[in-house]
Parts: sequence; C-alpha cells; structure tokens
Amino acid sequence: MTQQGPLPWATAFAAVVRCVVASGKLLVQRRIHQPREHVGRRLWFADGTRGRVYRETVVDRPPAAEPCVLVVAFLLRGVHGRGHTLFRWESWLNLPLFVGFEGFVSKLWLAHDDHGFYRGVYEWDGPQAAEAYARALWRVLELVSVTGCVRYRVIPDLRCEDLLADAHILDPIEPTGERSWWRLIDAA
Repeated sequence: MTQQGPLPWATAFAAVVRCVVASGKLLVQRRIHQPREHVGRRLWFADGTRGRVYRETVVDRPPAAEPCVLVVAFLLRGVHGRGHTLFRWESWLNLPLFVGFEGFVSKLWLAHDDHGFYRGVYEWDGPQAAEAYARALWRVLELVSVTGCVRYRVIPDLRCEDLLADAHILDPIEPTGERSWWRLIDAA
C-alpha cells in the first residue's frame, strides 16, 4: 500500500484515546506479552541500513485472518548518544499507544539504525487497520520527530514470522535492485 498522510488531528486523537482504553483492558486481562525470541536479532534493509531488535510485544488473540506487515520509521528530534538508551527505556511508556488498536498482532522494536532512524516491524490483521494505525501514530510521532521524517509501508498478505524466515519473500513485490528503507533483505 502506498503511504498516505497523517489523519486529521481530531481523528487521530480520538483513535489514540480509544486505543489507550483498549490497552488498559488488555493489560488487566494479561493478554500483552514481551517474548524475547527475536530480541538481539539484526535486520538489514535494502537502503543499506540495519537495526537490532531490542523488544518484542505480542497480544493474545486469534490468528490474523488478513495478515499484513507494517513497517514504520521515524527520526527522533535531538536524540543522540546516550539519548538513544533513554528513549529505549522510555519507550515502555508507549505500549498503550498501539497495542489496543484494532488488528494489532505483534511488534518488533528496532533500535536506531546507522542514520538514527527507529523502525517498528509489526504484524497486523487487516491492511486497512494497519494503515489507520500508522496514520494516527504519525500525529504522535511528529510531536517528537524531525519534520517530514515519519514514514510507513503496509505489505499485505504477509506474516511477520514468514518475513523473518525468508526476507526474499519480498523480492516479487519490489525489484531487488531497489534501495527501499522498508524492504527487509536479511535477518540474523
């Protein structure tokens, strides 16, 4: 799916508020988990950058009927050096801002890449739900990110585990010579 712009402020705010309420319910029900299966894994992207998974989040739910992968990237404003460590600690507080969105399945949190960009690699149930989340998240991210740097890509009909097992599964989607920031080319 081609990236669209952010949702209007009021729409995004309402979506985030609904998400926080739903996240609270998931926390009370103990349906949110932080497995360590992929923590430490390195992901390489077609633009020549790489990121290390520093956290994984999953929600207990039925298997996705319409699985898709969502990749989000952003560059934090004014974060350098030890600030990256502080952001990774602070990012625990961001959990309620996404797990309660309709269709959320899982997220791999990637540390900043060689250019300072952070990425999230998500599995979502339904490409429209993934896009709605990304467009709402944009409004939250633009408060703390460099202007114009927030981006996302929805890849329909794909599970995160399948992508991690074989990054070349994306080759038919985009020619392998492209240097896309979102296109995973290897995972180790």
